Amino acid sequence: MADYVYGPGRTHLFVPGPVNIPDQVIRAMNRQNEDYRSPAVPALTKLLLEDVKKIFKTTTGTPFMIPTTGTGAWESALTNTLSPGDRVVSFLIGQFSLLWIDQQQRLGFDVDVVESEWGRGADLDALESKLRADTLHTIKAIAIVHNETATGVTNNLATVRKLLDTYGHPALLLVDGVSSICALDFRMDEWGVDVALTGSQKALSLPTGLGILCASPKALEASKTAKSVRVFFDWKDYLKSYKIGNYWPYTPSIQLLYGLRTALDLIFEEGLDNVIKRHTRLATATRCSASLAVEAWGLKNCCQKEEWFSDTVTAIVVPPYIDSNDIVKHAWKRYNLSLGLGLNKVAGKVFRIGHLGNLNELQLLGCLSGVEMVLKDVGYPVKLGSGVAAAAAYLSNFTPLIPSRI
Repeated sequence: MADYVYGPGRTHLFVPGPVNIPDQVIRAMNRQNEDYRSPAVPALTKLLLEDVKKIFKTTTGTPFMIPTTGTGAWESALTNTLSPGDRVVSFLIGQFSLLWIDQQQRLGFDVDVVESEWGRGADLDALESKLRADTLHTIKAIAIVHNETATGVTNNLATVRKLLDTYGHPALLLVDGVSSICALDFRMDEWGVDVALTGSQKALSLPTGLGILCASPKALEASKTAKSVRVFFDWKDYLKSYKIGNYWPYTPSIQLLYGLRTALDLIFEEGLDNVIKRHTRLATATRCSASLAVEAWGLKNCCQKEEWFSDTVTAIVVPPYIDSNDIVKHAWKRYNLSLGLGLNKVAGKVFRIGHLGNLNELQLLGCLSGVEMVLKDVGYPVKLGSGVAAAAAYLSNFTPLIPSRI
């Protein structure tokens, strides 16, 4: 099997997660198992719990690092704060918000779905109407995906918080930050987010396997009366372990913990704000290329308004006579380039360029060059180098010196 998928050189991984893993992280994880009840692992965990709060930008939140995926983190956020039958307003704007809504419904919540056209952000006017009308406070939570990777759309969380405050509404604010935290501006305390969550395989640039959540004091209080059934994802078990000082009610992945330590060290060395600026820079360069595509190739961004543009993924719409699945398959087969498929409603209609995690300008330009070659190969009349030139021009003007090398 290894011979079948082998390709010379480095794999060009440009899906919006899992992402490239830094060599330093790979080396940190290359270690034997340890006794997680020894003094070493709790000491490591204590420092990690303190430091993961920084990526959420919270001083008041309580973090949980659960050996799971983002889907497990979703379930933990919901079942620890809500009871069956609770009314949840949830926004459907793409495949991953759809999957979270499906989970909410299967867990027995009364889900009030606010649907938007795929490529548009959450309908916050509809949210305002619902909050204004809900004088009895029947809405117990607002569930929103910060960054919808299926369509390259980012939602405005500050506006959601402003609406809740304007109407004095006590609903919990639950946020999927899987593809945003550590890449986009995220301010848990300032925006009054009650539960935020992410996954290790996204901007943290780790393997899949850690679901990381942060809960506000209000969310912790709600967990004391929430009646949803939970076992593996129960915060109570973790809080007991925190109090005892061993930090783990179940066996953790030792290797992922050491990887997380190194990943956080790299982020803090670059500076979290610089990491966010880098993601904005790379996303803008990608859209420079896509913008040229709009003019020269007739392609367009799936995201319909600039205010919703994602800085971690760009979804590009192809003409109806091209199947975007062919673009993705050909990129992998000929150029060892992995691009994101279109999902569900946009399957066959878009391909996605992920630009998140441990990634730099020259890597991105290699990807954009590969995309142009693939477009030409599948019969699209693209002028090779046109989009790359636009992105390179932007990056040459706006890429700063590497902070550690100044």
